[in-house]
Amino acid sequence: MIVVFDVGNSEITIGIFDGEQLASHWRLTTAAPRTADELALLIRSITGADMASPGGAEGSAICSVVPGITPMLAEACEMCFGHKPIMIDARAKLPIKLDVEEPFTVGADRIANTLAASRIHKRDAIVVDLGTATTYDCITADGTFLGGVIQPGIMISADTLFRRTAQLPATDIVPPRKVIARRTDECIRAGVLYGAVDSIDGIVRRIKKEWPGKKPPLVIATGGMAETIRPHSTELELVDPFLTLKGIRLGYDLLI
Repeated sequence: MIVVFDVGNSEITIGIFDGEQLASHWRLTTAAPRTADELALLIRSITGADMASPGGAEGSAICSVVPGITPMLAEACEMCFGHKPIMIDARAKLPIKLDVEEPFTVGADRIANTLAASRIHKRDAIVVDLGTATTYDCITADGTFLGGVIQPGIMISADTLFRRTAQLPATDIVPPRKVIARRTDECIRAGVLYGAVDSIDGIVRRIKKEWPGKKPPLVIATGGMAETIRPHSTELELVDPFLTLKGIRLGYDLLI
């Protein structure tokens, strides 16, 4: 078994893989910086002392877009599992190509998505990752990352609305009963949700118009909001909420 960590700006997702099977997973809030000792205690409390001890897991891997946390988490993994974790990022010697102007600035999560989409689905793909930011990763079947789009995430847009409008209450982003809403909280839900859906569909259509291949790419949604958005979208074809974790596992297997 291996333990993988997807460190995002809002959440840290932890997964345990038994071979290719995701056996367990957890989501944590990406909190203020912790020491390696604190992170090691947290890892042991979540995964169990038997797993988070030398010999308990085969290894670990980290994919992180939060540089302030990465070194402490790497040290904590070494404390828990007895050896250094595999790091999945733009400098890792992976069988993918970053066909962009500044390859070393490509986020680690986009590296993992490129690896997973090309290896699992084996066709051109647009990965729409609905996290703190909404990213669109344009990936060919042979594992080439062509670039993409980054826009504010759904919850960032909602939080900005709540902060800047004193009379509008904060509300959960769940599907409203109707687009023409008759309550303020329903108006907010309709605006945030359908605004995000139409934005995503519109950007995907624009990407498809510029796609270099003849066959249309598969559109895969991943990230925390993927399941919420998919039923209302005309462009999202497949939801794989753990695509990034699967990419981290594939990277581990290729780098050990």
